[in-house]
Amino acid sequence: MSAPLYLTLDEVIKRYRNQISEGTLRNWRSKRIGPSFIKIGKAVLYPVIELDRWDRSNLILCQRTRHLPFDTVETETCEM
Repeated sequence: MSAPLYLTLDEVIKRYRNQISEGTLRNWRSKRIGPSFIKIGKAVLYPVIELDRWDRSNLILCQRTRHLPFDTVETETCEM
């Protein structure tokens, strides 16, 4: 079975592990923010390709940690 091209509201909520609520998605749609969607009659569908694009646009890039050799790490002493 192939992956769906569109997700329903409930499927989008599951995709984001219930961290985005139906109300949040509704608010985002009314403000035209968040992931793109298609409305056919009363049905609201989210194209998977648009959800993937939205995920990438919200990706927070981090810098790699610079590892120093143990013998060059300076340690601070705390005097009380």
